[in-house]
Amino acid sequence: MRNHTTRAWRYPLVMTALLTLVAACGSTATAGVGVATSTPAASGSSPAASGGSVTLVTHDSFGVDKKVLAAFEASSGIKVTLLAQGDVGVMVNKLILTKSDPLGDAVFGIDNTFASRALDAGILQPYSSPLAANGSEKFAVGDARLTPVDYGDVCVNIDHRYFAKAKLAEPTTFEDLAKPAYKNLLVVESPATSSPGLAFLVGTVAHFGDSGWPAYWTSLKNNGVKVDSGWTDAYTVDFSGSTGKGARPLVVSYASSPPSEVANGVAPTSALLDTCFRQVEYAGVLNGARNPAAAQKVVDFLLSKQFQAGVADQMYVYPVDAATPLPSDWRKFAPIAAHPESIAPGTISAKRDGWISAWSDLVEG
Repeated sequence: MRNHTTRAWRYPLVMTALLTLVAACGSTATAGVGVATSTPAASGSSPAASGGSVTLVTHDSFGVDKKVLAAFEASSGIKVTLLAQGDVGVMVNKLILTKSDPLGDAVFGIDNTFASRALDAGILQPYSSPLAANGSEKFAVGDARLTPVDYGDVCVNIDHRYFAKAKLAEPTTFEDLAKPAYKNLLVVESPATSSPGLAFLVGTVAHFGDSGWPAYWTSLKNNGVKVDSGWTDAYTVDFSGSTGKGARPLVVSYASSPPSEVANGVAPTSALLDTCFRQVEYAGVLNGARNPAAAQKVVDFLLSKQFQAGVADQMYVYPVDAATPLPSDWRKFAPIAAHPESIAPGTISAKRDGWISAWSDLVEG
């Protein structure tokens, strides 16, 4: 539950991140869940063993079992320093601004909404992990500079109890959400201030197209959609299916959210799997890494069975290794979408800020 909450804040203040970036680059990183915050280390300057040391730059929602990481360090001789750098948008932009003197040796957490920005900026060097054949290759994008590590679906979640009590048929599609029967029932997050909000907007662009998504959002606005700044308010306050017992039975969250609501073996919520956008997170070796050989080993570690086994519990996303066992309640209550919406990372990178600006004018203007 800890990471279920924190991962929803990977992209706070997307529109203002660039404006605050220069100031942020010189500051000490903020501690994130599961991440030991530190100042940038001179990788390789104080090797603990034959493998030397590696600084792994991450977003704030990165999580790893300390025992699993310690076992990797002991077996490899590589000392790993985790360096949290805020949400993914800020992290990527910091890496771009510091690429002549990189913050670390490797990075984890670049996702498909920022992948092209990282690739175009040339902050990564090619590396093909020998473990990529275990499932990672299925999610590959571009060349070998980004290694897929995990993925997750952002979807509308529904409170079944509300619809049963109201004797109202449940919606299932994007189109349903704009119908009068569901007026004032949906709460979403702003794409300008939250990760799932941005993912949902991109999902609607993928579904309705560049020419159709503004009309769809106009219909949602006219149908009483509520916009919160972040996931916490939307899910834990306004959504009726969670702790807040709010007034709205439909909320944008994750396909992996329902297991957190299970009581007595029953999940009162589920994800509408025809409203999902898939996020993929990548790792890579940074150009200019002081210890590139050890950084490659760290990328291998992120694809190892030991790390992949903890991805669901630590970060509330799915491991790319399909052979990795999931928590028992995930198999029952958190199915992945068979046909999630998607857009090429290059298109997202080119149009993301324009979509957000147009959405803000349309929905909040």
